Amino acid sequence: MKNLKALLFLLFAIPSFILGQTKDEINVDICIYGGSSAGVVAAYTAIKAGKTAVIIEPSGRVGGLSSGGLGMTDIGNKYVVTGLALDFYRKLGAYYGNLENWIFEPKVALFVFHEYIREADINIVYNRQLIDVKKENNSIKEITVTNLDESNGPQLKVKAKMFLDCTYEGDLMAMAGVSYTIGRENNNVYNETLNGVQFLTGHQFPDGVDPYKVKGDPSSGLLWGVNNETLKPNGTGDKKVQAYNYRIALTNDPDNRIPITEPDNYDPERYELLVRQKEIQPWKGLNDVFIWSLMPNNKTDINNRNGMSTDMIGANWDYPEADYHARKKIIKAHEDYTKGLLYFVGNDPAIPEFIRNEMNKWGYPKDEYVENNHWTPQLYIREARRMISDLVMTQHHCQGREIATDAIGYAAYTMDSHNCDRLVVNGMVKNEGNVEVGGFPPFPISYRSIVPKRKEVNNLLVPVCLSASHIAFGSIRMEPVFMVLAQSASVAACLAIDQGISVQDVQTDEINEILKVNPKADFRKPDILVQVSDSPLIEIKGDWKSVPLRGYGRFHLENSATTDNEYVKFNFESNAISGRYKTYYYLPRLQSGTKSVTLELFNGEEKQILNLSLDDVKIEGQTSSTWVHIGEFNFSFSAKPYIKVVANKMSGSVAANAILLVPENKTTK
Repeated sequence: MKNLKALLFLLFAIPSFILGQTKDEINVDICIYGGSSAGVVAAYTAIKAGKTAVIIEPSGRVGGLSSGGLGMTDIGNKYVVTGLALDFYRKLGAYYGNLENWIFEPKVALFVFHEYIREADINIVYNRQLIDVKKENNSIKEITVTNLDESNGPQLKVKAKMFLDCTYEGDLMAMAGVSYTIGRENNNVYNETLNGVQFLTGHQFPDGVDPYKVKGDPSSGLLWGVNNETLKPNGTGDKKVQAYNYRIALTNDPDNRIPITEPDNYDPERYELLVRQKEIQPWKGLNDVFIWSLMPNNKTDINNRNGMSTDMIGANWDYPEADYHARKKIIKAHEDYTKGLLYFVGNDPAIPEFIRNEMNKWGYPKDEYVENNHWTPQLYIREARRMISDLVMTQHHCQGREIATDAIGYAAYTMDSHNCDRLVVNGMVKNEGNVEVGGFPPFPISYRSIVPKRKEVNNLLVPVCLSASHIAFGSIRMEPVFMVLAQSASVAACLAIDQGISVQDVQTDEINEILKVNPKADFRKPDILVQVSDSPLIEIKGDWKSVPLRGYGRFHLENSATTDNEYVKFNFESNAISGRYKTYYYLPRLQSGTKSVTLELFNGEEKQILNLSLDDVKIEGQTSSTWVHIGEFNFSFSAKPYIKVVANKMSGSVAANAILLVPENKTTK
């Protein structure tokens, strides 16, 4: 089986120019610019809806960050991951033998994206960049792309009824004349508190790190990476962009490891700040400087940590508006910096020997990014352009003070901005811009935030560089959410075509009805999910307390029973499709949780009492909860089946949150 998977991976990793279309003109219903995770989902959705579609991908690889190293999925709350986004993580789960996998290898993610491409026969044109957009009466008629790495290369014109910008940069949106912004708004623009300059303590240098080439001597000049500006008051707006980095895949498997060698343009002086930081905060381990997340098969997803790490702060401010060749230089600078950092930590005499020895156990995986010398081709573009449409998502939407009434997806992640600047404060080097503020439940994302103003463009949707303030985008900008929004955008594009209307006139209730009936876009049976907020389907007996945030959705119920037979009863809609379902119980991590939970299950024919052991349940990744398999059962929904979560007199708390029934992968057509 593993050999088969490897063969399939190689098959679907065919070079782009073989699979890409080479005609000088393409005419389709929907053109998707950007083969990110969102782009693949959008194309799959459109084609399964009977539309013709093409993806124009500026690089030679699909999947964006999801296949480019971000294997430790940023989730926030699994409630927000629906439709094809959830299906993607289910397919990863199937590869690893689980229900879902939120932690995965880049090559496996790429394999799954190519499965979608194969299943829908998606046409992808690789290595073509946008050079022109033609509009008539606020409608995009065609775009022109070419390979800018080739002088006087052939041009390809793409005509379509609808367009989606699924890039991280918003290039199509910008060239089409859509309003956008870059950087951080002043707090007073949207009456926020977390926007603009933020001089806080997260991912910060300790006090006392000298910023000058010669310690104590300002005349010697600043160390590499320190900006010669004065710190502005908190909340001040600017055009500075939160730092980019690479999500780094390494391995400690000797049979799969390529040594980390000295990279291009290596300069150890770039890392002097790290040396000075560790003079004050002595080394304890690699986790001092890196978020060292472990992936399957002895691999990593390494991210930024503390004052100086993988974030190349201040080196990306020009990136959003830079042309193709200038961006390549910025990307190469990030690659050189990051590879240099890894080499420095493993080899420089300023690093303690025990740290160097630990670092040198790791190397680049032979089986990852084989087309790019085992280094990810995808820089983490955390933020670039952001559209300004009729509705701008803000901090108020994140924290529930404003509610979008035209929701086409949800977000739940912490409002997260990486540092935007590194400068001198009171004679010490300090980072500025890091924000990490959460503590709120999932919140709806407005349809109006993914469509431009009507007077600008009427046939374009922007599910990635959507209309949001800097700080709100920090919560929304997660790969699963981009996929959810892209599916909604693609459904909207199909409706606009079918009804002969502009994207601004598409009704969100029609979008959501299609997503409810056909969440996987190909008419496979939908899951049956009941959670405690589904009040008509929930019956409660006993003293169950509502607990926010740790579970699935806005809250879960918790009970420390003082009497017997207190329960939460999960009923099901009678019109659900009867059949055999794998059945799951959602387990939030409790402070003093019970070691087992009693379930009463009635499938429509017989009643069973099940004692579900929780001893061996592992909760991994960024959420504090997981699905636990109950078993596989035939359900007859006309007979009013149910599942009760029962609390009896016992030690420990019982949680009741959600029940999931997953059908066999058969279509409903």
